[in-house]
Amino acid sequence: MTSVVHKPIRHDSAAKHVAGTARYIDDLPEPEGLLHAALCLSDRAHAKILSIDLSAALALPGVAAAITVQDVPGDPDIAPVIKGEPVLAKGVVEFHGQPVAAIAATDLATARRAARLVRVTYEDLPAILSIEEALDKQSLLMPPLGLKRGDAAGAIARAPHKLSGELRLGGQDHFYLEGQVSIAEPREDGDMMMRCSTQHPSEVQKLVARVLGRPMHAVTVECRRMGGGFGGKETQAAQFACIAALLALRTGRPVKLRLDRDEDMITTGKRHDFLVRYDVGFDDAGRILGYDLMLAARGGWAADLTGAIVDRAVFHADSSYYLPDVTITGYGCKTNTVSNTAFRGFGGPQGMAATEYVIDEIARHLDRDPLEVRLANLYGRDDRNVTPYFQTIRDNILPELFDEILASSDYKKRRQEIDTFNAQSPHVKKGLAITPVKFGISFTTTFLNQAGALVLIYEDGSVQINHGGTEMGQGLYVKVAQVVAETLGVALDKIRITATRTDKVPNTSATAASSGADLNGKAAEHAALDLRGRLAQVAAPLLGVPAEQIVFRDDMVSGGGKALPFAEVAHKAWLARVSLAASGFYATPDIHFDRASGRGNPFYYFAYGVAATEAIVDCFTGEYRFTRADLLHDCGNSLNPAIDLGQVEGGYVQGLGWLTMEELWWDDRGRLRTHAPSTYKIPTARDLPADFRVKLVHGRANPAQTVYRSKAVGEPPFMLAISGWLALKDAIAAAAGTSLVHLDAPATPERVLLAIEAAKRQAKAPTTMAAK
Repeated sequence: MTSVVHKPIRHDSAAKHVAGTARYIDDLPEPEGLLHAALCLSDRAHAKILSIDLSAALALPGVAAAITVQDVPGDPDIAPVIKGEPVLAKGVVEFHGQPVAAIAATDLATARRAARLVRVTYEDLPAILSIEEALDKQSLLMPPLGLKRGDAAGAIARAPHKLSGELRLGGQDHFYLEGQVSIAEPREDGDMMMRCSTQHPSEVQKLVARVLGRPMHAVTVECRRMGGGFGGKETQAAQFACIAALLALRTGRPVKLRLDRDEDMITTGKRHDFLVRYDVGFDDAGRILGYDLMLAARGGWAADLTGAIVDRAVFHADSSYYLPDVTITGYGCKTNTVSNTAFRGFGGPQGMAATEYVIDEIARHLDRDPLEVRLANLYGRDDRNVTPYFQTIRDNILPELFDEILASSDYKKRRQEIDTFNAQSPHVKKGLAITPVKFGISFTTTFLNQAGALVLIYEDGSVQINHGGTEMGQGLYVKVAQVVAETLGVALDKIRITATRTDKVPNTSATAASSGADLNGKAAEHAALDLRGRLAQVAAPLLGVPAEQIVFRDDMVSGGGKALPFAEVAHKAWLARVSLAASGFYATPDIHFDRASGRGNPFYYFAYGVAATEAIVDCFTGEYRFTRADLLHDCGNSLNPAIDLGQVEGGYVQGLGWLTMEELWWDDRGRLRTHAPSTYKIPTARDLPADFRVKLVHGRANPAQTVYRSKAVGEPPFMLAISGWLALKDAIAAAAGTSLVHLDAPATPERVLLAIEAAKRQAKAPTTMAAK
């Protein structure tokens, strides 16, 4: 049989992407009578709303409607988890850029002009703008999560060596190519059809129904593809869909709401920036004996998903290392800034980066290669293999991955060559770092680990699939098509996956947590197995063998030395009045977590990887380049190596963006000043390492019973970029001539230069004091 899974098959929309014919929400034919929407945004970080005057906006020719929160017929609260997120500001504004009113007009220019005519009178209130201030004032969005094993304070006190420190990890804008956009189209009987760029159609359905005061069955949400999501359309697409729906209800006409780039960056949440504080005790080999870690995230004005994101940061703060006596505490801080949200890795990168930094600090304190300290602390197989949340790691392959990448990257030889280069080069320095990834796969909110699918076989043998997963460029659709094709034994060109719709598969979870293929692939496989069983019952008497001996492969149904075309068996099943439609459902087994005790198995399995990155720094300017990167990543038995390789490459580069160049900056009035490509830099092709070597682990089937024994790939490779950040820190240490280097993220050229100068000053300070 010619297998369809485990093959490097191109993305189902690849040709359309290249040709520019792939249709996104803003490309769809506009319904007759379409109105365009625009938002009036708050120009205060925190203020009481005294009045809103819409009269000038409504008087503008072409304006069809103007609404505030008072015009919401249902419940205006669109919070995904914790109540308190009105669709439009209610009585008070809590961040600069919060939507206060919305306009619908016959064209976009008129709508935007009208939005600027809305007059809002405010009374300013005190604003909390930093994590430090939020911690000082105990301004928290939810109770902190703490994990504790043993006596961290006692172990630190008894340890031969101790370090304490503080670190800041910046946020990151999603910068998806397609911004937030929705079209709401009123239908008969008060129903609403939504076309929305969203990772979570079911949540959009629920929240649109909530604000309209309608049952969920009255709202249908469709999404064929997104021009990127990265977590930014998991919860935050719902607000703009709801506003479009409210305006459509008010006017009785279709309404499109699309944000321009500035509005999108100002109004939508980012990756959480973190303040990290740590105390660590360790032995002469650098092995951690006690560890106390505080992770404080800027949540913004409302909870959104901050609770779950902080949870995952805490869960991943062990990175790849066994921590015998440990306390990890995570805080979600309430500030008067935009409500931060999901982003690729969902808090995991921040937790892992914190501990990788601490490992690096331990190594430099002991004057050891950080690689040695990483290997000394690495999780074991039969012992030292229990996480701080008491989940036993049973599938650790990191020792083999380290062996492989050390050989393939020629790490030890290059380490020596870099030391020689740095000794001979006074103004340009190189750095090299190697870091691992251990990333838990599953939603940490257990009930979200479910998915449904609908598979239809038509009498001509063609197959249609619908499932709850959304396609945002990551190749989910083609992977699920491969699974169904393999299960039914038909060619991939017989399969069509249709747009994700809430009226075909209900109550689905977001396409997030790297779980899209795991959940939806399994649900589709279950439906296909059901249909295969029915077809086998039809084929058995025709082929003269028991149904359990029927084989489906190469578009044929065979048994007993005879074979029939798949299409013929499908036709005969139809004639025999056998249903050729099946629903599949999958719920991830064996996962649970008890928050009160801090114990459980929140993850079904772990994905692993290792990266070695080399950087070169100009000590006069702080400018740098990444000259080489070697990535080795574990996808289990990859469903599609071509797609997965692209995810590893893209995740790494996006991670470099977060850690080295993407800088968000708010002024003292709470205004985001980096809200456009002119002021916010993302990685481009020119930022790729000049020598970029990426390899998937081969021959390592996932021990968990996942779909065709594959592993998730969306988020885990993102953390491979930590090696790039620490390679810059290594180069800075060489430039300053000291191991005492501090480097917050993002490590922009300015921050690199300042770190070099600060390290030089610190290196000179003890000598000066001694001379005195």
